[in-house]
Amino acid sequence: MHLYALTLQKPTAINKAIFGSFSGPKAQELIVARGRILELLRPDENSGRLQVITSFEVFGLIRSVIPFRLTGTNRDYIIVSSDSGRVVILQYDGEKNEFKKIHQETFGKTGVRRIVPGQYLAADPKGRAFMIAAVEKQKFVYIINRDTQNNLTISSPLEAHKSHTLVFDICGVDVGYENPMFACIEVDYGDHEEEDSAINTGEIEKMLTFYEMDLGLNHVVRKSTEKVPVSAHALISGTNIVFKHLVRLTHG
Repeated sequence: MHLYALTLQKPTAINKAIFGSFSGPKAQELIVARGRILELLRPDENSGRLQVITSFEVFGLIRSVIPFRLTGTNRDYIIVSSDSGRVVILQYDGEKNEFKKIHQETFGKTGVRRIVPGQYLAADPKGRAFMIAAVEKQKFVYIINRDTQNNLTISSPLEAHKSHTLVFDICGVDVGYENPMFACIEVDYGDHEEEDSAINTGEIEKMLTFYEMDLGLNHVVRKSTEKVPVSAHALISGTNIVFKHLVRLTHG
């Protein structure tokens, strides 16, 4: 016997939304996450409204979702993190009208925990890697590639952890075909046993930190760190030069 349980009323609030071409080249579509529901939406040219193409129950809490496109391809994958402690790469199957699981990677325990990654996701704009981060301390970078049969492959996780650090947002930086780079807004609250640490003094400093994924050496390094205003809380993807220019503007 197999039991299948669903609530009578689906959640309606959207906590994440992404844009991309999921069903085919040049398609203009949206993926929205409604708690435990993942939906594919497409604009209807006749009515001018969004049409629900498919709705999928993930039986878990969706924490974050981002689009991801491999270099040389014309369709987007969907990367989903949830409270299952796993990150899943999905692809929309137009013939079956459903999301097909391409890959699944386990990285932590179940539940929404502050030190278990999944709260933040960011992808390299050139489709070579993505970062998954927790609210505190832990970050992993995965390298995405293709095998000889053109199937998607994923590397082992590369750590970019930093103790006593809270993360507010992350994003991928467009650096062309140089090593993939990710930007993070972080706060180092220090060790409570140190008198001059931020947790004891109350003097909080938010930092914009750049993490570089060195493809040659196969590890993640902290490239640079710059101070940003305490009110900073979100990042918009752009080039490394744009980020540094925006930092200068915030300092007047």
